[in-house]
Amino acid sequence: MSPAPGPRPGGRSARIQQAVHASTRKLLDERDRADITVPMIAADAGVTPSTIYRRWGDITELFADVALERLHPDAPPRETGNVRGDLVAWAQDYLEEMSSPVGRAALRDVVMSADTVRSEDGTNQFRCATFCRTQIETILGRGEPVQGVVEHVIDHVVAPIIYRILFDLDPLEADRVGELVDHALDAAVRV
Repeated sequence: MSPAPGPRPGGRSARIQQAVHASTRKLLDERDRADITVPMIAADAGVTPSTIYRRWGDITELFADVALERLHPDAPPRETGNVRGDLVAWAQDYLEEMSSPVGRAALRDVVMSADTVRSEDGTNQFRCATFCRTQIETILGRGEPVQGVVEHVIDHVVAPIIYRILFDLDPLEADRVGELVDHALDAAVRV
């Protein structure tokens, strides 16, 4: 007896996800998100609304899933020749991308997501944090290992960037990123 079939990469489930994501992105480019409904997305994607509700639960979760696709890094962090330079370059790129209108909307969609166990690889917020941590770990893997640096970079660099993007009138100034990285590295050395 063969094992029960699971979702196949590139199978029907993947095609539905691709179609729904593409339709969602298209409608988000054309309209205000408050004007978009699940039936609109379903009609554009060629699926039934019940397919979307069954898979994503509601439109907020669908927006968050599409946002995660946009937030997923498509390349490893740049190499500048040293860990500090790599962290500064990565954080400046992160700031620029996340403070753009698309980045802000993606962050808000993930924050508004309320899923707790929908995905086998964690909540949307956990997956977003994992993208960030993985990039930082890649950079730190290029130099001498120092205990606790990832958490200090999250606390001293990423957190202020995200806070300013989501809750302040203006995002963090790009020229302050080097200072934040220095604080993170200094804090890690003191531990």
